[in-house]
Amino acid sequence: MPPAPGVRERAGRAVWQALAAFTGRALGPHQAAAVRIGFGLVWLAYLLREWPHRRVLYGDLSPWSMPLAERLLAENGAFTVLPWFGGRLWFELVYHLAVLAALAVLLGWRTRASAVLFLVTVLSLQNRDVFLGDGGDNVVHLMAVYLVFTRCAQVWSLDARRPAGRGGVVLWAVLGALLAAAQFGGSAGDALTWTATSFPYVGWSPLFWGLWTVAGLWWALGRLRPDGEIRAVLDALANMVHNCAMAVIAAEVVLIYATAGWYKVQGSRWQDGTALYYPLHLDYFAPWPWLSGLVGSALLPVFLISYGTVILQVAFPFTLLNRRVKNALLALMMAEHLGIAVVLGLPVFSLAMIAADSVFLPTGVLLWLAARADRLRRWRPAGDAAT
Repeated sequence: MPPAPGVRERAGRAVWQALAAFTGRALGPHQAAAVRIGFGLVWLAYLLREWPHRRVLYGDLSPWSMPLAERLLAENGAFTVLPWFGGRLWFELVYHLAVLAALAVLLGWRTRASAVLFLVTVLSLQNRDVFLGDGGDNVVHLMAVYLVFTRCAQVWSLDARRPAGRGGVVLWAVLGALLAAAQFGGSAGDALTWTATSFPYVGWSPLFWGLWTVAGLWWALGRLRPDGEIRAVLDALANMVHNCAMAVIAAEVVLIYATAGWYKVQGSRWQDGTALYYPLHLDYFAPWPWLSGLVGSALLPVFLISYGTVILQVAFPFTLLNRRVKNALLALMMAEHLGIAVVLGLPVFSLAMIAADSVFLPTGVLLWLAARADRLRRWRPAGDAAT
């Protein structure tokens, strides 16, 4: 029996409304800004924490030497700019560029360009030595790719507060010149050509040139024909790319929890509720031995936390159908990550997961947190106000 005409009309209107929302605006601007700020902060904090040890981790003093890294890179085709030039100077330039790019992403300054630099530096350092990290590096690695395709600076950024100026054009020209030098230069033999280690599988070169070209076209049309049809089409495409990227970020978080939960279900230590007991008694995961000993000495809390972790991770994908239950589980998982950061000494992993979880936070909660942060920023003691 065919549906009634009224049902077809309502369904058609719903489809057109959903399509208009998908192409007409960037969905979840506050969530995108929270993800941007979170991962910019995580990567910046990690780089500053490891600054005294940077040469041992990724530089010329690393046990994983550059020849070993180049052999692995030749096999997996991973992207990194560190092998392009030898010596400490090039490494120092890349590392400190990573610090500046993370700070720019955190503040939302020239976000289109800084997000690409953020991606380049994250991939360059992490792919230099893939044996470092605690799991949080993988999350940062993935999110650095996804952030490039989001419009994550519409709120809570310097870009949202200032009008577009000529500084963006200068930065665009400088980056284009650097990209051309990397593309066609030969200062490292054949390492800067299309098919060698600089742009493996010819995939990265079209991506970077495409982003650079779109940014220039966007600025030119904004100045010459801001209300033109081509600019409107580009704006709709940007909204669609942003919305797809946000959906991918959300799906990535769900996939992380789902796979982690179901793998835990299969483990005997998780089945008997003793999985947490063992890392609490390892010196490597005991930044505060007295705290680890206190938590690990109580068998009932260890049992409850072990089972609760599995239940939360397995159940989270199904709670997305109910907003209240999802928000409750999200708060519990964020609290659990904070506990992991403090008790087990895994701050990068924990903060990276909290930053990824923020894609599911309600807009009201994010606005409330922003208001409290703004009030704290403006607060001054009575003595300072009097002076």
